[in-house]
Amino acid sequence: MSDLKGEIVARMSDEIGAIEKDAPEAVALLYPSPYRVGMSSLGYQTIYRSINASEGRAAHRAFLPDDLEAWRQARAPLVTYEKLRPVSDYPVIAVSVAYETELAGLIQTLELAGIPPLAEDRTEQHPFILAGGPLTFSNPLPLAPFVDAVIMGEADQSVHTALDVIFGSDSKDSAMRTLSGQPHVFVPSAHGDILPPIDKADTAILPAFSQIITPHTELRNMFLIEPERGCHRGCTYCVMRRSTNDGMRVVKMDRILSLIPDDAKKVGLVGAATTDHPQITDVVNALADSGREVGLSSLRADRLNDDLMAALRRGGHRILTTASDGASQRMRDVIQRRTTEEQLRQAAKLARRHGMKRLKLYIMVGIPSETDEDIDELIEFGKELSSLIPLSLGVAPFVAKRNTPLDGVPFAGMPLVEARLRRLRRGVQGRVDVRATSARWAWVEYVLAQGGRPEGLAVLDAVHSGGRFSDWKRAFNALPQDRPRRLLVRPGDRLGRAS
Repeated sequence: MSDLKGEIVARMSDEIGAIEKDAPEAVALLYPSPYRVGMSSLGYQTIYRSINASEGRAAHRAFLPDDLEAWRQARAPLVTYEKLRPVSDYPVIAVSVAYETELAGLIQTLELAGIPPLAEDRTEQHPFILAGGPLTFSNPLPLAPFVDAVIMGEADQSVHTALDVIFGSDSKDSAMRTLSGQPHVFVPSAHGDILPPIDKADTAILPAFSQIITPHTELRNMFLIEPERGCHRGCTYCVMRRSTNDGMRVVKMDRILSLIPDDAKKVGLVGAATTDHPQITDVVNALADSGREVGLSSLRADRLNDDLMAALRRGGHRILTTASDGASQRMRDVIQRRTTEEQLRQAAKLARRHGMKRLKLYIMVGIPSETDEDIDELIEFGKELSSLIPLSLGVAPFVAKRNTPLDGVPFAGMPLVEARLRRLRRGVQGRVDVRATSARWAWVEYVLAQGGRPEGLAVLDAVHSGGRFSDWKRAFNALPQDRPRRLLVRPGDRLGRAS
């Protein structure tokens, strides 16, 4: 146990900005993935700072261990980083869930803490489990069997209201009854499968930004800040499209720059549509002028020009990353991705002109109505781009999400997705680097994205069986075929709406 805790102490010693605080009302802030992932989450860090800024309240972090089996063999309870205190000792566990398969991590962390993962198996003596995070924008129903309440959408402010209720109630049942009357809180025991609307934070409190800088993350030693929140575009596959929380909300340049610490040498500008910020070139130039490296998420090909590319190059960019999403122009039109072939071609030329080493292009395969001809168009276009600059394609199978216009659209099926990937790789062999995410795990993500409580319970079975893909497949296939709203599919089948 001392070795396991020693790793936590070592990580803490490398952090800049951690908050050491004791308070009468302490919350275990749980991220159900390893530290390197959790500490790259801007939302998680923002909630951590916000709770600790509250009078009489503290938040202490906990994560899914890197070596889960070592913790199990040591019979060591999951502990928080700030206090090395067992997570089970906290009256409230606030968990941030970003994507569907992190549900497995939630189950594993709760069990490691000695807490029954199913809400129905817990008593008043167990902590109150409050969930939130990006998953709530789409479909938190698979979470329902495991949590007491879910904050829907942006929890920047509503997390405080929820915690006021929980700490101010004389019992867990009383807290859930009160929370069930809150406009943006989903209480599974009270609401069934009816989800309340997602919350929207007041624009005046934006932006979210890092509290802690650490070398032990996916984004090493980088200070993160959002220049905008949301997106004004209408891509039909995206949860963060313009209809979500009134589209894009812009943070003024002066405020962005004022929040960046003097000792932050690397700055990441993150959001759903960072290059749509009207002052983005000026922001990048200001950061580059101060000697900082700059990273951007969500570079849109139609926003790239010489001025922005020159600023990015000055800020240390060496690889230009953007997205086509559809394999062909026809497929981009299908999903209303307003990016043209000419804009992507111009992005490659700009990248070469400004000394970038590589262009990376994100693509989805398996979009409804896609054919081999669309893949062939991508092959020819990929070859053309690779003659301008070394090209990498990051390929992901399309997964339909709830709360989007493409909700309920069938999964293409693993055989078809894998066939399309083989066709693509053969077509560009030796010319383009193709890296694809797993079709198997995309299917798992799809079933959860389109599923509900039964799918959540199936994850518990899969985790207890070992957590391999075969375990997930077996658990999903064991579910009744006639449950509401969706029909389950086998990995090679398509999934459609229940009749």
